[in-house]
Amino acid sequence: MPILQIRTAVYPGSFDPVTNGHLDVIERACRLFDRVIVAVAHNEQKAALLPVGERMRLITTVTAHLKAVEVATFDGLLVEFARNAGASTLIRGLRAVSDFEYEFQMAQMNRRLAPEIETLFLTPSEETSFLSSRLVKEIARLGGEISPFVPPPVAKTLKTRFATTRRKSPTSRTANRSKPKRHK
Repeated sequence: MPILQIRTAVYPGSFDPVTNGHLDVIERACRLFDRVIVAVAHNEQKAALLPVGERMRLITTVTAHLKAVEVATFDGLLVEFARNAGASTLIRGLRAVSDFEYEFQMAQMNRRLAPEIETLFLTPSEETSFLSSRLVKEIARLGGEISPFVPPPVAKTLKTRFATTRRKSPTSRTANRSKPKRHK
């Protein structure tokens, strides 16, 4: 009787916060793999908006409909985490050509460190290809509408987080300017 091997992939990232683009890649990875571990990077050298635990909670909430998804955190070498998890593949999202050079370099280094682990690039859907966590945070910080870009629990978390920040900061004032002079 043949032994069934569970196909496991790791989708790493900071997910600060998780966006609809991330969710799109996770959902498509679940169609390709039996088990998808969304691995939240814990990097103390990088200032994150949301603590790792909160990012994990949000990802767990927005992927509850996906039975193949597990959420974990890691620090250290990604390929070591993947090996320990029994993964054969790393999932990476590519939004634009500008992502490719960095991602290609990382894939080559990971192959050098762990030749048994492949990197699979997935492009997000057209509707989410422009999204980045950085842009979403900036829009939220400035009081813009982020609900088209993130799942509802994430939008609620960011609105709460930035509403508190905006209340603490002084209100902006416009300078008293005279009317522009017209030249004849």
